[in-house]
Amino acid sequence: MDTTAKLTFILDNADLSQELRGIALKVQQKERITFDEGVYLYEHAELGFLGVLANYIREQKHGDKTYFNRNFHIEPTNVCIYTCNFCSYSRLIKNKEDGWEMSVDGMMDILKKYDNEPVTEVHVTGGVVPKQNLEFYADFFRSVKAHRPSLHIKALTPVECFYIFKKAKLSHYDGLKYFKEAGLDSMPGGGAEIFHPEVREKIANDKCTAEQWLDIHEQAHKLGLKTNATMLYGHIEEFKHRVDHMERLRQLQDKTGGFQAFIPLKFRNQNNQMEHVPEVSVVEDLRNYAIARIYLDNFDHIKAYWAMISRQTAQLSLNFGVDDIDGTLDDTTKIYSMAGAEEQTPGMSTRELANLIKQVHRQPIERDTFYNVVTDYTDFVFEEDVKPQYYKLPVIN
Repeated sequence: MDTTAKLTFILDNADLSQELRGIALKVQQKERITFDEGVYLYEHAELGFLGVLANYIREQKHGDKTYFNRNFHIEPTNVCIYTCNFCSYSRLIKNKEDGWEMSVDGMMDILKKYDNEPVTEVHVTGGVVPKQNLEFYADFFRSVKAHRPSLHIKALTPVECFYIFKKAKLSHYDGLKYFKEAGLDSMPGGGAEIFHPEVREKIANDKCTAEQWLDIHEQAHKLGLKTNATMLYGHIEEFKHRVDHMERLRQLQDKTGGFQAFIPLKFRNQNNQMEHVPEVSVVEDLRNYAIARIYLDNFDHIKAYWAMISRQTAQLSLNFGVDDIDGTLDDTTKIYSMAGAEEQTPGMSTRELANLIKQVHRQPIERDTFYNVVTDYTDFVFEEDVKPQYYKLPVIN
């Protein structure tokens, strides 16, 4: 049964509540659901119902296409001036002996290791320290472009930008303009956490506010920079806070159209100040992906970080609205593993990623950062998968 038939089957169910039927009809008719309907889905909708709706939207937008890219991470520092209760990654400046701070030359040394690799993107984000300032990053961006002009630089969350621009006495717009001229190509979506002050003030009260985070993305969009957005879920927030978060993103996307992907990030409770908060189940992960796909009607892509939620859960998510499972990573990030993710050494080859997608009957598409197709691996045969040929040997009497 295809997705359209499944949606029709749900709408024909006489036992379906009036509220859920109304939401399903809106999905069928490509109408936007309301804030209250978003909360209602979290509170009342079962996983199967959400999966049918989210998968219907996913396949209307992308069919079976599932995207990934060949990328690597550079994390300039895990020392940070901020104290986020949920963070397992950063070390405070007073504990900096437990962390690292890289120079531009050190970052370039990492980048040069990929000179002969067909990577398309370097992803740069980390902690916030005073000496990694405006000129530090501008120098790095220029160095990257001088060394490998075609490599896409996706770098710096609004948390980093806010501190850097404030220290440099620049507006968000002018700071981003300076970075763009130095070589910045797009921005990741980190640092969003939960926008609502009831939660944000408890888990990340000293970093940029929701309004500042959103403004930095808005100014980036004005400059033609594409960005992503995240949401940290599964800790002390309530369902209404998740919907409030997505509502603010939806409104900004209506205004600018600059967001490419939404990435729900699962709270992991190891090695941080919120170890007492239990993690949510895989079922809740899938419900959250599905509701995000239903609610964020103006976002093209919903992404799951396979390194954070495990390879198997990432495969399941492809039936709950997700169409992107990030990149090869090549074991270059510590952000997930230090928080207790299943993948402690997160790296997959292109072949492994493509086969992971094929195993659940989706089409693996290697993309660049802007979702242009690099290679369609649907019918691609990797050398490792070619069966050896056997030949009859002559019989000598």
